[in-house]
Amino acid sequence: MAMDIKPSLLSSLVALLFLLFAQSSNATNKIVEVNKICNITVNPSLCSKILNSKPGGTNRADLITLANYTIGVVRSNVTNTISLIKFLIRNSTNSDAKNHYQLCLTHFDEEGALHEVDYAEKMLKAKDYQGVNVAASGVKTVVDGCVFGDSPTDPVFPDHSSLPKYAEYVKQVADIITAISNYLMGIYK
Repeated sequence: MAMDIKPSLLSSLVALLFLLFAQSSNATNKIVEVNKICNITVNPSLCSKILNSKPGGTNRADLITLANYTIGVVRSNVTNTISLIKFLIRNSTNSDAKNHYQLCLTHFDEEGALHEVDYAEKMLKAKDYQGVNVAASGVKTVVDGCVFGDSPTDPVFPDHSSLPKYAEYVKQVADIITAISNYLMGIYK
């Protein structure tokens, strides 16, 4: 009687593993229309512009491909923002402005937004889509720390440079990653 159970148990385990693999494979190869992704972002038109600028187009591009592409876009914009901040630090004669830009640099460099982008990429490779979501949210949080300060009681620096515009763009690109990760996690279908 024990011999009858073993083949049945073995075939059940094989079937279960097959179903688990098929389910995870479907999540990673899932294709979602760009407009559906973009409709859940803060700036749908920017989202559409970014995703549709993907080399090779978005026709038949799966969520993983779109996430990888968007992580690359946000990395490039974080790097450009770091360059801008360093330029502003070098050329600022106002000590308050210089202090503000130094603070912003810590929010964008290897310990801030750039670190979160690296983490998002690592989590995507590990198929940890909640981790991707957390990292994208982390990018938005550290960028807000630059623009608005680290606490609600911090006074907002009256920054008339292009840094606030750069920072807002980074946040909106990170928001696209959040939207894509929501689809990867199955929050949206």
